[in-house]
Amino acid sequence: MEIKLEVNRKHYILDVTEDERLLDVLRNRLGLTGTKEGCGEGECGACTVIMDGKTVNSCLVLAGQADGRRITTIEGVGSRRSPHPVQKALVEVGAVQCGFCTPGMVLSAKALLDQNPKPTDDEIAVGMSGNLCRCTGYDKILRAVRKASEEVAE
Repeated sequence: MEIKLEVNRKHYILDVTEDERLLDVLRNRLGLTGTKEGCGEGECGACTVIMDGKTVNSCLVLAGQADGRRITTIEGVGSRRSPHPVQKALVEVGAVQCGFCTPGMVLSAKALLDQNPKPTDDEIAVGMSGNLCRCTGYDKILRAVRKASEEVAE
C-alpha cells in the first residue's frame, strides 16, 4: 500500500506492507536510526516519536496507520549547535548515561512542554512515565525536564 508521511518537515511517499511498523519505516527505509527498538511491545518508550503532536510508541503503530500524519523523530529536534532545551538540560544535569533511552525521553519531554510549558513535578512524572531507563534512576531526568521547562516558559 502507498502511504504519505511528513517526517521532520520532509515529505515522503512510500510503498509499505500491511504488517510493516512505523518504527521499521523510520529506521530501515528513512535511515532515522535515533528511534530505537527496545522491547517491541510498547512498554519501554525507546521508540517514542511525536505523531500529530502526541507521543506514540512507533513499534505499535502500523505504517499504514501513519498515512497522512506529521511525525517528529529525535533527528528533527534541535542540533549540536542549537540543542532543544530538553537536550541541553539533560546534558547539563548529567541525566544521560548509556543514551539508549534518551531519544524517547527527549521526545516525551518535548511533547509535554509543547502542551504544558510549566508542568508541576507530578505532571512531569506522568508525562515521562512511558519511558523506561535502566541507568539513571530518573531523578536527574525529572530535574532536567523541570530545568528545560523554565527555559521553554521564558
